Amino acid sequence: MRSYYPVISALGLILMIFGLLIGFPLTVSFFMHDGATAAYDEALFITFAVGFAMWALTRHSKRKLRTRDGFLLVSATWLVTPVFAMLPLMFYLPELSVTDAYFEAASGLTTTGATVLSGLDTLPISINLWRCFLHWVGGMGVIVLVVAVLPILGIGGRQMFKAETPGPIKETTLTPRITETAKGLWFAYVLLTVACTIALWLAGMDGWNALIHAFSIMGLGGFSTSDASLGAFNSVPIEAVTIVFACAAGLNYATHYLVIVQRSWRPYRYDPELKYFFLVLAGSTVMLTAYMYAQPDHADLPTVFRLVIFQVVSMATSLGLTTTDYATWPVFAQLWILFLSSFAACSGSTGGGIKMSRAMILYKQVFAEVLLALHPSALRRVKFSRTPVATNILHAVLAFGFIYMACIIVLTLVLGGSGLDLISAFSAVIACLNNAGPGMALVGPAQNYSVLTDFQTWVLSFAMLLGRLEIFTLLVVLTPTFWRK
Repeated sequence: MRSYYPVISALGLILMIFGLLIGFPLTVSFFMHDGATAAYDEALFITFAVGFAMWALTRHSKRKLRTRDGFLLVSATWLVTPVFAMLPLMFYLPELSVTDAYFEAASGLTTTGATVLSGLDTLPISINLWRCFLHWVGGMGVIVLVVAVLPILGIGGRQMFKAETPGPIKETTLTPRITETAKGLWFAYVLLTVACTIALWLAGMDGWNALIHAFSIMGLGGFSTSDASLGAFNSVPIEAVTIVFACAAGLNYATHYLVIVQRSWRPYRYDPELKYFFLVLAGSTVMLTAYMYAQPDHADLPTVFRLVIFQVVSMATSLGLTTTDYATWPVFAQLWILFLSSFAACSGSTGGGIKMSRAMILYKQVFAEVLLALHPSALRRVKFSRTPVATNILHAVLAFGFIYMACIIVLTLVLGGSGLDLISAFSAVIACLNNAGPGMALVGPAQNYSVLTDFQTWVLSFAMLLGRLEIFTLLVVLTPTFWRK
């Protein structure tokens, strides 16, 4: 047990910092007199006290974190922080069960946006602020935030950073020190969030709604202040701003950071995912607009285009905000936008799914195998950004693709076996594993996840965490081999 003290100590520090974050909605609640102040008082005290106790009891066991420690700390952080994130919700809404409260908090931190709550329009400002603030904190990753602080306290952060961040950032750093890299990513994140808030305010939202929805959009979360989601505003300018910043959040934040630092648009030119990202969005928008316009009961072309482009961008980036009940669309259109959430977001973004970089490598490998079948003696290497993909990376991507599909099949069968209909089960697993939010049928955009049983809710909470940690980080910790000395 003593060998885990450094991990426990680091987790205690993370919980103390997370407890301090509760001070943000607490301050808002205090000045707004919205009646939720006591809930935040208790939650802040409990979170900070537990974190302090964990740190104080293990602070003398100091050593640098190894790779195994990084996997354990990241997994433990994402499993434990929803327990404390749900406290303000439970204290203010005592009728909320532990199962539903954990699901809501996990959905916030993993930027999934699936909710079990209704009557959002009547909730205090601070409660909706806390829900969407969880998106913002979880979007870039609480570990990436803390990694800029822990080295000051004598705890190395590189192992946590590598376990937490997706895609190319694991292999290359933007700056020589990992702390500076984390700070650089957060600088770009904060700057874009401020820009999004101002843009939403100028588009017609009041200040609080603009801030709350900016947290949701930049974290690609999907929580809103209304049961009708963004459709409650019925505003073309607001939808346009949301589309622009959802696309920005769906791109690699490393690229954003380089653009800001270099004061040049050139990094966007050389981002290998960016072109395919926008091609997928544009192609899907054109195809679905034509398909929907060809339906018997179609609206006028501008209206169809407005509805389609918003839902394509929202679901492809895994944002999950809605402006219409797309459950009324043909099943093909529903499945297509749900399918987009599986791969469209770029690596290093706040989106979910397998990421565009992995999808590109998988496609190129399939194409290479087809050519090899036609020309057995041909030599063809899979390239990414004009660079041959190393064999170990190719194998890792293929393994990820397999385990991703296996998780979808297994979790869908588990939910189906528990009594949920197949379409609801399949779409709920896709939506939660991709951190996209709404699904189809019982968990569609006009519904919420409160109709599920406790068992089904816990299964989907697990799916959200699997998706946020890109499957392997959590599965590694759950294997018996990990715990052997």
